[in-house]
Amino acid sequence: MRVSWIKLFQLIIFSMVMLSCQKEKSTSKAQDTATTTVNSHPKLILTAQGVKDIRAQLGSIPIFDHTLKAVQEEIDAEIAKGIDTPIPVDYSGGYTHVRHKRNMIVMQKAGVLYQILNDEKYAKYVKDMLMQYEAMYKTLPLHPKTRSYARGKLFWQCLNDSNWLVYVSQAYDCIYNFLSEEERNALETNLFRPFADHISVDSPQFYQRVHNHSTWGNAAVGMIGLVMDDEELIDRALYGIKDLKLDTTKKDDDGGFLNKDGKAGFLANIEEPFSPDGYYNEGPYYQRYAMYPFLIFAEGLHNVKPELKIFEYKDGVLLKSINALLNLSDADGDFFPLNDGQKGMSYYNDALVTAVDISYHFGTQDPGLLSIAKEQNKVLLDDSGLAVALGLKEGKAEPFNKKSINLSDGPNGTQGGVAILRNKEIELVFKYAAQGSSHGHYDKLSYSLYENGDEVIQDYGLARFVNIEQKGGGNYLKENKTWAKQTIAHNTLTVNETSHFKGKYDIGSLHHSDLHYFSSENKKIQVSSAIEQNAYPETEMLRTMAVINDSDLEKPYVLDIMRVTSNKANQYDFPYYFLGQVIKTNFEYKTPEVLKPLGTKNGYQHLFVEGMAQAEGNNSKLSWLNNKKFYTLTTITNNKDKLLFTRIGANDPEFNLRRDPALLLRRENTKNTTFVSTIETHGSYSPVTESAINSNSSIKELKVLLDTHDYTVIAITNIEGITKLFITSNTNASKEAEHMLTINDKEYTWKGPYMLTETNTN
Repeated sequence: MRVSWIKLFQLIIFSMVMLSCQKEKSTSKAQDTATTTVNSHPKLILTAQGVKDIRAQLGSIPIFDHTLKAVQEEIDAEIAKGIDTPIPVDYSGGYTHVRHKRNMIVMQKAGVLYQILNDEKYAKYVKDMLMQYEAMYKTLPLHPKTRSYARGKLFWQCLNDSNWLVYVSQAYDCIYNFLSEEERNALETNLFRPFADHISVDSPQFYQRVHNHSTWGNAAVGMIGLVMDDEELIDRALYGIKDLKLDTTKKDDDGGFLNKDGKAGFLANIEEPFSPDGYYNEGPYYQRYAMYPFLIFAEGLHNVKPELKIFEYKDGVLLKSINALLNLSDADGDFFPLNDGQKGMSYYNDALVTAVDISYHFGTQDPGLLSIAKEQNKVLLDDSGLAVALGLKEGKAEPFNKKSINLSDGPNGTQGGVAILRNKEIELVFKYAAQGSSHGHYDKLSYSLYENGDEVIQDYGLARFVNIEQKGGGNYLKENKTWAKQTIAHNTLTVNETSHFKGKYDIGSLHHSDLHYFSSENKKIQVSSAIEQNAYPETEMLRTMAVINDSDLEKPYVLDIMRVTSNKANQYDFPYYFLGQVIKTNFEYKTPEVLKPLGTKNGYQHLFVEGMAQAEGNNSKLSWLNNKKFYTLTTITNNKDKLLFTRIGANDPEFNLRRDPALLLRRENTKNTTFVSTIETHGSYSPVTESAINSNSSIKELKVLLDTHDYTVIAITNIEGITKLFITSNTNASKEAEHMLTINDKEYTWKGPYMLTETNTN
């Protein structure tokens, strides 16, 4: 009996021990599962959970299914061609450059296909290509082309090497578990870590700065670090290279400082270039280019290191910036070519597909973004693309409504900005921003004008044929500095044939214009006014631009007032870069038998003089036809003013510049003056019916009724004899300020910075 009790006790103890062991084993297994979930691949952009969700929805999400089919066909065709990883020799546009660029995109897409379709042929393709790069990179020297301030190895500049690693890190993440540990060690030891080191610690002049170049570098180092769980690389990406000091006076190929303020790293690249409104100081063309690494790395950080709360950084400016960028596009979705910007770049670019999808998924699920995604007709093949596809499937899309908007510039929003005035089909882009880094132009208070996506008064943009090897290796041409950046290339004031800030980046980067006022509440009139005090010593420019929807005219028109005060007499040149065919002028001009340049430097050497005239009356008028629509410029002149028809293209033997026209108003030996003009869009012409409708201007006369330190008053009289007044306050621009002014014995009172009379003042 005693023995049986002992056996029973032993049995109970044994059972308790076994139960405890099983519990510990179960707990350990649960911990292992949790660890596996955190460290499982893919985890960077496409996630393991995202793969499950996508597979569950395939066949029922039209835009996603359409994109997947197109990508599969594209990559299958690439696989059929075989793998080519040539020794690098070319600039942009050359075969080796294009091939390595293509390889990075193909690998990223093939990795995604492997995850979604669970087909190992895609993983094997990526692995085989990576192994070829691993074998090559171990002995690969610097790229043989020496033009760049920071040479890469696969490409002529570290920037493109960084592009490559941003894409390839995603591919590596997708096939990580397909590879053996030995294969991963080889890739990380011989390719990825040396690659990351080359674009960072070996190239600090490229990496350790605030610039779109460095953003790509930061993202590249950080993303491969996230895949490999390399905390040192991740920290290097976020904060820059520790304890490194660079020469603050050195510049890059574009004339911009490399590391003037000592700031570096991904977080600094969010803090400095973006204003609180989301405007990127280099302009929309480079914002579009930089948004891919900004957002794709941010998504990786969100997925792998959610504790950083990267999408909340600087009050969520990364997601805000997408709204700003979309608003910096015309009616066709083309970005306004501010600073160095190539015309035709639009939100149909793949970088904006990324931006729209990520912004929708991680933002407020703005239904307006879905309408942009619908126009793009493709999505990312990842978690954010799935969210957009489901939103479209559920019918949540609403139009993305572009309104008049004022976007501040500078990290604190205090360095000028860009105003976009929209009234019906008219869009006016008014730039009063800071220099815009090394990609900025010397064009304070410049503007461009659009009607329904068509340029009316153009900004030239950049002088470059991107990725066209025959034109300077696809890189910036010398004419970008001698022409495109110069003040005379823009629709603003040039004084004494000298560009703003003498065309020197060191000076220009110290200054910015300031907002006088912005008003968009009234649907009939949107106004922006800004002041520039530093472009020319002891000369001040105050420009006020309005888009006015007057019921007495066919369409909204532009009123432009440029008030100049100086302590000495100057020569003022004021160009209008119109596009189209001259129809009529109210002044007689002479055309020279031999074309000669307008000047010898600061952009003037690139302008041919095609016609010369002396202003004959109080108003000079030019009408032109473009895209089957008529336009008329009416500008106030005096009989000493000169009018010059010019055309771009002088001193350009390689035809690097477009042969575009302009009308230039020249006012000589003048101290204080005010330029006033209107631009009307009116009528139409049909080449089919050969009929012209409303081809004449509706504005009969412009007149300055008052121009003092405090107020400027413009009278606008139409062909029916109806006169209306626009009054702007030159000093007190407060919305709460109350004004009273007597003009021609009539008293006018109003509240706010401006007034437009609604009735005939005659």
